[in-house]
Amino acid sequence: MSEGVSSLPWAAAPAAGNAIGLYAKWTPALDAKIEAAQQHLRNACAAHRDGLVQSSSLGVEDMVITDLISRAGLNVHIATLDTGKLHAETLALLPRIKDRYGLAVEVFKPVAEAVIQFVRKEGEEAMYKSIELRKACCGVRKMEPLSRMLAGRTAWITGLRREQSGARGDVAFDEDDGNGRRKISPLADWTWAEVWAYVQKYEVPYNPLHDQFMPSIGCAPCTRAIAVGEDFRAGRWWWEDSTKECGLHAKS
Repeated sequence: MSEGVSSLPWAAAPAAGNAIGLYAKWTPALDAKIEAAQQHLRNACAAHRDGLVQSSSLGVEDMVITDLISRAGLNVHIATLDTGKLHAETLALLPRIKDRYGLAVEVFKPVAEAVIQFVRKEGEEAMYKSIELRKACCGVRKMEPLSRMLAGRTAWITGLRREQSGARGDVAFDEDDGNGRRKISPLADWTWAEVWAYVQKYEVPYNPLHDQFMPSIGCAPCTRAIAVGEDFRAGRWWWEDSTKECGLHAKS
């Protein structure tokens, strides 16, 4: 496999166009939404200062938020989770963020011994065996590192949007996360078309797997392309009949 290229079979075929061409559409409301999103970010910075972090999945929504932070000149710490199972294309965004914005992203990884023990007991493909084991894998690779990312923080910024799924239909711009922190979602009311219109206008770097019909990108074993008409998050844990959540944004 060449460096920076996914081994996924559907990613090997050329995309029919790209995500910008497929989805971007500037709406009359978008100028106001951009200003409102930056104001949410300014308010969060004023209220939480060093207690604020952008928890970036490196998905397109979070890349837009990083761009908004940079354009507003805000001093916001940015962090991400490297589960050990991410696509090469996802990790390749880290140096691009540094080059484009001059911002270093802090990377939180799972505890190596915990991963070794889990794989030794349950196997490399435990996520396919049951929802419980998939969630246990998420617990080791995502939830524990997230707890370290958020330790000592009073608020975190996410790329959640109401349009992403029914489970996220009531996402607020600023809400309690159930653990005594504020969760800030400045793009809560943005549409998919508006996200891509912003990317197009401001030339925001993004994961090329979005061009391969992957609107929601997680760990490589747990992400596939979606077909026309499928839900936004249908490509996540597609073998399950579940709410398509790993626990990072579960309601308490």
